[in-house]
Amino acid sequence: MNDHFRLTHEALDVAAAYAIADNARNGAVVLMSGMVRNQTGGRAVDYLDYQAYDTMALQVFQQISDRCHRQFPITDVVIHHRLGKLKIGEISVLVAVGSPHRGEAFEACRYAIDTLKVEAPIWKKEFWLDGVSSWVNCPI
Repeated sequence: MNDHFRLTHEALDVAAAYAIADNARNGAVVLMSGMVRNQTGGRAVDYLDYQAYDTMALQVFQQISDRCHRQFPITDVVIHHRLGKLKIGEISVLVAVGSPHRGEAFEACRYAIDTLKVEAPIWKKEFWLDGVSSWVNCPI
């Protein structure tokens, strides 16, 4: 296994995440890139701010990876998430999965991002152009 997890305030690197998940055993690498869009629910977005409980989030990334390895015949899982203020178009999350076969790579990648969004203690606050802001799916 060549798994790699990262939380950072720095810009995420698509090529680096892909390279980590790429190895000679794989016939496929699937990479999902989540980015800040210019609107949510018809409201114009100014920027997003991501915060996390870092230690726990990295543990959740490991748990997601472990489940992926048990459920799918994959070789590599990469999960990188950005924190702090992100502008429209910036990448907030990268998930890359390497596998001998593309079907399993797609399934595991989707499972990983869907599970991350539910389980990882990472919170997003949206700031709209009208000056209003609100937390998204935040338990507080």
